[in-house]
Amino acid sequence: MSYHLPVLAAESIEAMAIKRDGVYVDATFGGGGHSRLILEQLGPNGRLIAFDQDSDAEANVPADDRIQFHQQNFRLMQPFFRLHGISQIDGLLADLGVSSHQFDTAERGFSFRFEAPLDMRMNQGMEVTAATVLRESPVEYLQEMFSRYGEVRNARTLAIRIAQQRNNKPLQTVGEFLELLEPLIRGNRARYLAQVFQALRIEVNDEIGALEELLELAQKMLKPGGRLVVMSYHSLEDRLVKHFLKTGNIRGEMIQDDFGKIYRPFRILTKKAIVPSEMEVMENPRSRSAKLRVGERIEEDDAKG
Repeated sequence: MSYHLPVLAAESIEAMAIKRDGVYVDATFGGGGHSRLILEQLGPNGRLIAFDQDSDAEANVPADDRIQFHQQNFRLMQPFFRLHGISQIDGLLADLGVSSHQFDTAERGFSFRFEAPLDMRMNQGMEVTAATVLRESPVEYLQEMFSRYGEVRNARTLAIRIAQQRNNKPLQTVGEFLELLEPLIRGNRARYLAQVFQALRIEVNDEIGALEELLELAQKMLKPGGRLVVMSYHSLEDRLVKHFLKTGNIRGEMIQDDFGKIYRPFRILTKKAIVPSEMEVMENPRSRSAKLRVGERIEEDDAKG
């Protein structure tokens, strides 16, 4: 199975500051590249818990008693932690977005390069597909989706055109969608299509909602000194991570107590996001938009200072 090379591998593992007997979470297992590097630094009593909602990822799990893999979305971590009596962790790594395996598996419908059903589900057990979203969403909802998640410049025109098309025949395949999109393309074709497909994929998988839940859970679960390491691939995710690390809430609002003290639950270890080197981008072009941000959990009393 073709999975992407782990992006910013050395940088992300260094940022984790792994303790040999620590408990770590790889929230987006995928091809297992980051997990294998974590396992290399764990001692015999260390523990790694890995999540991935794509059932294909399970084939990549190494035969190692220190790793537990769960074919679930990372937003279901909390019930798992409760079930297994885990109260705190030493670090959490999340490599957001879509794997090369998902992009390159034509029938999954993630890419405009292949003819396929309009699917885009990371978890194939979900009912809602990209075709469902295009068929059932109101025009105003589609406009907001393409504008917010894809920064599509003519989002309203696109939304209206989709609504007109579905009155005759609902869009079912990538080819049918591309036929609708071609006359609407503005600027660079590949960029425009990437923005449209990105927006639709984010909506299908509720990627922003899942990320918000992950960040809030990480704040609760990380020990003082524990590390949160997140790689994002578009500005919406990156802004959310940046503001969360700064303020400790998904709204990015500074919270003050009655004495004017600002709550800062993380020590930000990346004043500017870490990005791939030119060499890495040459070797792995899909890494080019990656941004890595790292925060260290602060003692609760210190966070209120």
